[in-house]
Amino acid sequence: MSGSEGEIILGTVLFLFGAGVVAGLLASTAGLASLVSYPALLAVGLPPVIANVTNTTALIFSGVGATVSSLKELRGHFHQLVMFVILSLIGSIGGSTLLLIAPAGSFEKVVPFFILAAAIMLFVSGRQTDNTTERLKAAQAHPVKRILIRVASYLGIILVGAYTGYFGAAGGVIFLALLSIILNEDFAVINAMKNVIAFVGNLVATIIFIFRSKINWHFAILMGIGLFIGGYIGPIIVRHVNIKLLRALIAIAAVGLAIDLFVTAYF
Repeated sequence: MSGSEGEIILGTVLFLFGAGVVAGLLASTAGLASLVSYPALLAVGLPPVIANVTNTTALIFSGVGATVSSLKELRGHFHQLVMFVILSLIGSIGGSTLLLIAPAGSFEKVVPFFILAAAIMLFVSGRQTDNTTERLKAAQAHPVKRILIRVASYLGIILVGAYTGYFGAAGGVIFLALLSIILNEDFAVINAMKNVIAFVGNLVATIIFIFRSKINWHFAILMGIGLFIGGYIGPIIVRHVNIKLLRALIAIAAVGLAIDLFVTAYF
């Protein structure tokens, strides 16, 4: 191996590791890892389909790091979290099945609007007043309203799971927005639950990809090491930053992604 070839390999290793750290931070704080990780895999020469499945595989590492780092926030919420994970997987399996019937390309024109809606939901949930919280508590105390709220919440989780199984772009931030609306918990707890749901979804998808697609394991592991580090650091950052500012930054980033996908789909 010549010196130039060695430099190229070293450059690729450092590039994927660095992209993994940044993507892990984005995954565990905002659910927007693919803003960095997927383009990075394309940049090192992977075809789009292989880059997509390799990206999903690598994101497992971020999920592991974020879950380990979030055990403090998850304590006392495991029963509810298990329910959300099961509902999300039901939706994800349905979405993956739909993908076999109708290619994701036919869905690209509506995806920007889903992501824009998630950004608006984050803005709205971040501006909930005490009166809003009290009204939600009052509704939960009413038996019929409590059932309706629970059914609507469960359907929402299933639908977002179906979306991530079918298309996947910014699925994490959509989960974050939905959980922010339906849960009366601290943002750090909501973010931790989102990380676990995304982790399990990526794990199941990877198991499917092992049998039905081709994964570039070298790149997945290289990026995965960085994703683990970024995924572990993310929840720590969430504990100490201004939550209103973080919500606003996530929402702004989601709007930017929605605009980018809108331009790609329509122009």
